Amino acid sequence: MPNIWTGKGNPYTRAEVRDRLQATLDQKKPIIAAGAGTGISAKFIEKGGADLIIIYNSGRFRMAGHGSTAGLMAYGDANAIAMEIGEFEVLPVVEEIPVICGVHGSDPRRRMWHHLLKVKEMGFSGINNFPTHCIVDGHFRRVLEETGMGFDKEIEMVRLASKMELFSIVYVATPEEAQQMAEAGADAIIAHVGTTVGGSVGVTGASCSMAEAVERTQQIIDAGKAINPAIFFLAHGGPINTPEDVRQVLERTNVQGFVGASSLERMGVEESLTELTRTFKALNF
Repeated sequence: MPNIWTGKGNPYTRAEVRDRLQATLDQKKPIIAAGAGTGISAKFIEKGGADLIIIYNSGRFRMAGHGSTAGLMAYGDANAIAMEIGEFEVLPVVEEIPVICGVHGSDPRRRMWHHLLKVKEMGFSGINNFPTHCIVDGHFRRVLEETGMGFDKEIEMVRLASKMELFSIVYVATPEEAQQMAEAGADAIIAHVGTTVGGSVGVTGASCSMAEAVERTQQIIDAGKAINPAIFFLAHGGPINTPEDVRQVLERTNVQGFVGASSLERMGVEESLTELTRTFKALNF
């Protein structure tokens, strides 16, 4: 696949990312995108065969032993954290696959066109809308919308990214949001059905059942496809955690892949380190 860039951590064009994802589907394989909060996570996620790496500010909290929801709180500059992880940890070690930057589109301190130029210059191949207000609801969501920090800012960010020929893979929680993102030019839509269950800092109960997750995912797909049939659709969150969970969703919807953050990066570290340490401790003199 032609790419004028050489060496580690260099970007692909929007068209090249789309071609790569389509090539995965043409092989009858699902698209697998993974969140990475550290360089070593990114290095071995790539070695495992992931199609995309996405950098979220929540990855830093996740890999520090905290819940990913910390990424939605005022515990740091989300846009600066994602750029820092990319520049100093992930981009220098990723050999070949595209790296996507999480962008907090409603950050009122950023001139978003300027920030996206820096994202592109850094060497990212695209953007993702995280932290995202699509997973905030109730009174607080209304306050965000009414005070100029709503989901519409994320839509506008994706519209700008499309004009800049940056690939965009975006979270939505409803069919209406899927339509809005499709109209803004999103290349891939992730059906977010809730915080990932399980592990040491995950939620203990899913926000919906697997049946509900399947139904919501398909509704989001149908809404997005009605606007643009060429969009890629992926699943994420809630009860969709393990490879077996993902297999069920692939079988029961028209989804084309899965985005794993906690379910890939955090769960992998928790399980492997626990078992390896137990193996060492099982040794006897």
